[in-house]
Amino acid sequence: MKSYSEWQALSETLSFQGQAYINGEFQSAASGETFPCINPSTEKVLTDIASCDEADVNAAVANSREVFKSGVWSEMHPRQRKQIMLKWADLIEQHKDEFALLDTLDMGKSINEMVNIDVPDAIDCFRWTAECIDKVYGEIAPTGTDTLALISHNPVGVVGAITPWNYPLLMVSWKIAPAIAAGNSVVLKPSEKASLSALRLAELAVEAGIPKGVLNVLPGYGHTAGKALALHMDVNVLAFTGSTRVAGMLMGYAGQSNMKRVWLEAGGKSPNLVFADCDIKKAAAGTANAIFANQGEVCIACSRLYVEKSIKEEFMAALMEEAKRFQTGDPLDPATTMGPMVDGMQLETVERYIRSAVEEGGNIVTGGLPEYTDGQGFFARPTIIDNANNDMTFVKEEIFGPVLAVCDFETEDEAIELANDSQYGLGAAVWTENLSRAHRVSGKIESGMVWVNTWGEGDTTVPFGGVKASGNGRDKSLHALEKYTDIKNVLIRL
Repeated sequence: MKSYSEWQALSETLSFQGQAYINGEFQSAASGETFPCINPSTEKVLTDIASCDEADVNAAVANSREVFKSGVWSEMHPRQRKQIMLKWADLIEQHKDEFALLDTLDMGKSINEMVNIDVPDAIDCFRWTAECIDKVYGEIAPTGTDTLALISHNPVGVVGAITPWNYPLLMVSWKIAPAIAAGNSVVLKPSEKASLSALRLAELAVEAGIPKGVLNVLPGYGHTAGKALALHMDVNVLAFTGSTRVAGMLMGYAGQSNMKRVWLEAGGKSPNLVFADCDIKKAAAGTANAIFANQGEVCIACSRLYVEKSIKEEFMAALMEEAKRFQTGDPLDPATTMGPMVDGMQLETVERYIRSAVEEGGNIVTGGLPEYTDGQGFFARPTIIDNANNDMTFVKEEIFGPVLAVCDFETEDEAIELANDSQYGLGAAVWTENLSRAHRVSGKIESGMVWVNTWGEGDTTVPFGGVKASGNGRDKSLHALEKYTDIKNVLIRL
């Protein structure tokens, strides 16, 4: 790991590309409009970003459709596609420090997390998915001997992808790697709050040998470029990670247009169940990580803590000690464990929910309202609020910040009921040394993912996604490839 001064010096050498990337070329938005890209740690403008809208979406989709129909990528031999994508992964690795800095400067992620989590996981996603290309087989149906039914998995055509700002490089990788590996063309709209790494990724794709137009990147706002992409009649599949509110809008747009499939990874309000038979020290450390990592800007953040009443006092003392590990600071400093919130709006959201928690009877045991000073970054404090219950606003709604609600329970059934009392169902954590309880509770929790005696773990081989208002479909694993292919049955009378 480089030193703080080394990262600072390296950041000064970066240049930032903010134009749209269409057919292998950087270009301004058709309207000429831009918006500022602001470093949330310093509030200084890094560069101006092209503000794409419907005209740019139309141009990018038309180009992607033309490239797909040409077969230059969609009909390329699978082994050749694999080799090109592996080279793409190699290029990302060669530029790993640049990618780490881009996301750190763009949205405030700590450089330590970027170097140790985001960048290596993104590279792994590209390599693992590339290796899948020539290993996914078709099927022969068990029909009678007088027919032969061939079942194949074919690329859908043009995939629209809309990605969030909290893990810019990683979330883009989860979407575009399987979509492109399957032979599709992709039109990507990264979040307007974090577009830099996506644009650099597209540039390296062409350098690796992926044909121009297979990946087009359109920075812009959700209500302009995002909406136009969702409504476009020539987009076959839409993949989205973001809020539940926007996810519902995208489903509506699909119905208004061409009934495109919409794969959604939406909001979360994950429960964290701590039983009396757990390893308290490990559970406390995991609980702190589960809410304060990445400033709490994590869809799977376990923001609802349910701790068994008999150990609550002991556990809270251990949790308070673990919370001290999370200190805000310059995200370029490898020692920093919490960077700033992505922007002033998100900081205000955190403040609003903390105020509502106190108004509804919550007790702040550490942290509290942000101490914002204009021009010095959008930093929030790691906050724990006790005396919470499931009727409180800050317990029911996703905050996307470092705010933990603490509740207690007396029985296993009560813990499960409290955990499931939510519109969301993305992730959950269970802490217990009892094997039977671990299986029993994890099986009853209404969630797409459950971690037992850990939180957030899972490499590219395991699926990621939720149930209920947290969405549908899965990122990562072989199941991600299913989202971007059509199943075709060809039946032959012999």
